[in-house]
Amino acid sequence: MGAAVIRAIRNFNLESRAEREISKRKPSPAPMHPSTQSLLRQEMNRHPEFIGEISRKDDKLLSLLKDVYVDSKDPVSSEQVKDAARRQEPKEYRLPKGHHFDMMNIKNIPKGKISVVEALTVLNNNKRYPETWTAEKIAQEYHLELKDVNALLRYFVAFDVKVFTPEDKKAIQSK
Repeated sequence: MGAAVIRAIRNFNLESRAEREISKRKPSPAPMHPSTQSLLRQEMNRHPEFIGEISRKDDKLLSLLKDVYVDSKDPVSSEQVKDAARRQEPKEYRLPKGHHFDMMNIKNIPKGKISVVEALTVLNNNKRYPETWTAEKIAQEYHLELKDVNALLRYFVAFDVKVFTPEDKKAIQSK
């Protein structure tokens, strides 16, 4: 309801207000510095033919101006060029490793990337068999960069389930 009231107030008598604003006298240019005005007067007194030359229209120049066509384009920043080059690289795909969990109908995976299921598998394999599943082997197997694999193994940990037997844990007495 409030928006309708505000819109009605804003659009009230819009055409006449716009017409009144358009018909106003346009602002005059800023005054020149006094020293500039005196220099212009001196030059006009010295060369009175300039007064006529300034106010005269040159038909030859006007006809040449009509033939000019300007087509302007914004300059392309270097970041946009880099982004376009990165996007246009042909992508290489690989088939997903292992077909467990149906892989959510994933047909192919870009090289340099892995799915969530594959990431969990990689973390689990590295945790269970660290001498077999080294960072180099994982990078080669899944077409990843070695620095990315090292970061994955360093900063991510697969879930670890620990089951405590009743003898090992301190039992909380129930009331």
